[in-house]
Amino acid sequence: MNITEVRVSPRDDGKLRAFASITLDHSFVIRGLKIIEGQGRLFVAMPSRRRPDGSFQDVCHPISNDFRAELEEAVIEAYNHALENPTASQEM
Repeated sequence: MNITEVRVSPRDDGKLRAFASITLDHSFVIRGLKIIEGQGRLFVAMPSRRRPDGSFQDVCHPISNDFRAELEEAVIEAYNHALENPTASQEM
């Protein structure tokens, strides 16, 4: 499975730095990823929904650490590119 496109919409809302969408194999889109500023670094939070008890549960997430690292690297790279070139989306 390959990440074939990343779209980023930068924000400046507290620790939220951007929303992102990724396309896998030109066939499947995942929307609602968030780029969050954590303790000294950016990280990618998966789309989530609020459970009846008030906690949050990821709607989707990578199974392997390797793919999670690949996804995070691609999204953060696209975010940095979007900051430098605000009108461009990133095709992989």
